[in-house]
Amino acid sequence: MKYRKIQESMIKPYETSLVEAEKSAATIEKYLHHVRQFVARYAGRRIDKALVLEYKTELGETYAPSSANAALAAINGFLRFWGFDDCCVKPFKVQRKIYCPEEKELTRAEYVRLVQAAKEKSSERLALLLETICATGIRVSELQYITAEAVAQGEAVVRCKGKTRTIFLPTALCKKLRRYAGKQQLRTGPVFVTRTGKPMNRSNIWREMKALCTRAQVAPSKVFPHSLRHLFARCFYAIDHDVAKLADILGHSNINTTRIYIITTGAEHRRKMETMRLVI
Repeated sequence: MKYRKIQESMIKPYETSLVEAEKSAATIEKYLHHVRQFVARYAGRRIDKALVLEYKTELGETYAPSSANAALAAINGFLRFWGFDDCCVKPFKVQRKIYCPEEKELTRAEYVRLVQAAKEKSSERLALLLETICATGIRVSELQYITAEAVAQGEAVVRCKGKTRTIFLPTALCKKLRRYAGKQQLRTGPVFVTRTGKPMNRSNIWREMKALCTRAQVAPSKVFPHSLRHLFARCFYAIDHDVAKLADILGHSNINTTRIYIITTGAEHRRKMETMRLVI
């Protein structure tokens, strides 16, 4: 084995393998972030199971289990790439939550206030962007596939994480998108673009959404593009109750990921328990 000690030069070949495996840009950056930290911490050290276990302990003492496991997944992938399968470690055991913290979940009423706040700020683009994500359940990185052509067809073909899926656009949303595209003279390409004509990115959208919090009276901890995707999932599941179908719509490979999206809030969970009336 060429590499028996951890070296910075091991990172680039691993990055190339992630690109060749057609991992998304966001996934690659996340994995490399964790790998770089690991390599910086142990550069020059001989690779063995004890060393990785030591790092796992440090992660467990510093991060929440879910965050620590994300780092371990990246490091295990790095080790397997270099043939050190015997050095991989198990993730931390995490009990699945039966309800989500209310301070983190965006409600339908809060979503409505955010859209209204965007309109009051004369930001038609932002208001429509919020409605588009929430009405379709797409990822913020998939907004680029909401094009003038997709609006004309009433559906968007989304390519993400090596998978292709078709997203239907509600009639009312298509009507708004067509009107907006017409006003902006957008006849082709992405509907949501910056002043320079480039597709809006995650940081642009995140910043504009956060600016609505005070006016909409919504806690900043709830206002993220992904919160809209979660709200779509909960609303869809409340009607359909088909988690497998919802997983396909959201583009999830693992149905357990979808289950995270549809857990209820603590207050709702408590209400259900109270209605059982099992205390005699």
